[in-house]
Amino acid sequence: MRNTKRYPVEKSNSLWQIYKTVSFFKVMKNFIIISIARFMPFLSVKNWLYRTFLKMKVGKETAFALMVMPDTMFPEKISVGNNTIIGYNTTILAHEYLIKEYRIGEVKIGNNVLIGANTTILPGVEIGDNAIISAASLVHKNVEPDTFVGGNPMQLIYTKDELERYNRN
Repeated sequence: MRNTKRYPVEKSNSLWQIYKTVSFFKVMKNFIIISIARFMPFLSVKNWLYRTFLKMKVGKETAFALMVMPDTMFPEKISVGNNTIIGYNTTILAHEYLIKEYRIGEVKIGNNVLIGANTTILPGVEIGDNAIISAASLVHKNVEPDTFVGGNPMQLIYTKDELERYNRN
C-alpha cells in the first residue's frame, strides 16, 4: 500500500481548495522552474534546478529525460538516488486530489533505477535499488529492489534471479 497522509475536506471537492493546501506563489515558482527544466538539454543544470529551487533530493549522475514532470506542488517530497534514469515524459506525483480528500506522500526512487518513458508514479511509492519499470506503467504501489515491473496496473515481470537465469541460457 502507498504511504500517504490523508486530509479530508468538506463542501466542494478538494481541488477547489487547492490554495488552502499550498501557496499559489510556491506553485507558480515551481511551475516556472519545472517548465525550464523539462526542456533543459544539460542534465547537470536540470539537476541543479531541481535541487536548488525545488528542494528535491537528486543523486549524482541521475538523468531526467526530456519532458519529465515532477510534482508542482510538493516537489520537495521527491527523492531520487544515484545513477538513475527517469524516462521521457514521466510524471512523478507527491499529491493527489480526490472528491472528499487529498493525499500527500513522499516518493522515494532508489539507486540505479530505470524508469521507462510515459510512466506515472503516484504519491507514497518507494522504488527499490536496481529496479526497472517498463514504459507506460502506472506505479501505484512499492517496487521491490532488483525487480522488473510494468503495465497498468503494474505487475511483476521478472525478479533479478529470474533475469539472471534467463540471461545464462
